[in-house]
Amino acid sequence: MSCHVGIVIFYSLMRILVVGTGYVGLVTGACFAEMGHHVICLDIDKEKIAKLQKGMIPIYEPGLEEIVKRSHASGRLEFSTDYASSVRSSLICFLAVPTPEAEDGSADLRYVLDAAAMLAQHMDSYKIIVNKSTVPVGSTQKVAATLTHHLKDPSIEFDVVSNPEFLKEGDAVNDFMKPDRIVIGTDNPRVAALMQELYAPFNLSHERILIMDPSSAEMTKYAANAMLALRISFMNSLAGLCEKTGADITKVRKGIGSDQRIGHAFLYAGTGYGGSCFPKDVKALQALAKQMDYDLPLVEATERVNQEQKKCLVQKLLCYFGDLDRKRIAIWGLAFKPGTDDLREAPSLVVIRMLLEQGAFLSLYDPIAMEKAKLILPKTPQISWAKDEYHCCEEADALVLMTDWKQFRFVDFVRIQEAMQGRAFFDGRNQYSPQEMAKRGFDYFSIGRQPCLTNSALPSAAIVK
Repeated sequence: MSCHVGIVIFYSLMRILVVGTGYVGLVTGACFAEMGHHVICLDIDKEKIAKLQKGMIPIYEPGLEEIVKRSHASGRLEFSTDYASSVRSSLICFLAVPTPEAEDGSADLRYVLDAAAMLAQHMDSYKIIVNKSTVPVGSTQKVAATLTHHLKDPSIEFDVVSNPEFLKEGDAVNDFMKPDRIVIGTDNPRVAALMQELYAPFNLSHERILIMDPSSAEMTKYAANAMLALRISFMNSLAGLCEKTGADITKVRKGIGSDQRIGHAFLYAGTGYGGSCFPKDVKALQALAKQMDYDLPLVEATERVNQEQKKCLVQKLLCYFGDLDRKRIAIWGLAFKPGTDDLREAPSLVVIRMLLEQGAFLSLYDPIAMEKAKLILPKTPQISWAKDEYHCCEEADALVLMTDWKQFRFVDFVRIQEAMQGRAFFDGRNQYSPQEMAKRGFDYFSIGRQPCLTNSALPSAAIVK
């Protein structure tokens, strides 16, 4: 693995290939094209590519559809299933394919290595292969070995770079355009310079690029997600203690978040984290530590707390009602977070499965994720699908907030109470004021705060987590 001595470092524009058109690949390709580069987004899924060529975006991500259509119309962004022509016409090839969780919790690299093998078979000149997929330490060497093994012409040179993504679903375009940092893992100064030139348009106001060795770059991605997950699980764990002692987790959050050494980000108690990154990456980091015969007790506790936290609202419902059989529960929000239709590891799915097992009847509503949810959840008379948040509440014994979409912040609670046959509200996002909800006539329960009940004769068991 070496850099071609004749490579020119500075380009006015570059020809880029992005393999994979999921969240990371499509956002990466679209944003580079938006900055003027010529980008080919390649995928083996012919149906997905055909839809993209027609302007149909396979994922919901704010702002993405506009830049995809604009860049595609200008000719800067192409979509293809043809490895041969795509590889040969590109200098920089990004790998942005899935790294799903294997049976042992480790990251499954088969798609990354398969893509590398396909690249190698069509390489006819020097290429820079950039690992954008989330991969464990040592993957740069594995990709390089795969490329070497599958090259038809062993004289062809290449470099492999680690360039992890730090994109938040629901804000991925903004994160790419205005990054906190750009991590580039390479031991080759000339390749580092070329990568700096590639990212120059995203780096104008101040230096955001961090050059490091590939192993450190790979570890940085996992460490960042594990740290954020740890903060969430810490607050969720502390929320239970707040409920026992009478403290208010939202006030505690403000108290500790005002410390500049701590900050406010990712200190919100709730029903646990989900999505495609935190659960998978925390488990992958645990698996890596196990392979190295090294203990990571904090990471293990982070995962354990998160799994238990997803059950907390069902436990509160059981304490309140005693028996959920044939109770009608309305659920607002299904996506793991607002701003996306992603249901991977969503806490709502855990809650729904548990409630179905208890014999409850569910009315479900999400402004974006309904169609994907219908494909995942069982087809059963116990589930009905609402057309909006008000329809969702009709005849409900209780209302549960799972995803804090903005449209749920200001609603007509009089209309909701008139539609419901019960008055219990379980807020999994701490979106509302307990006192205000009680004034509106709800028995209100949240995370890490004392419940506010309209009927003081309710059993004390309704108060415990």
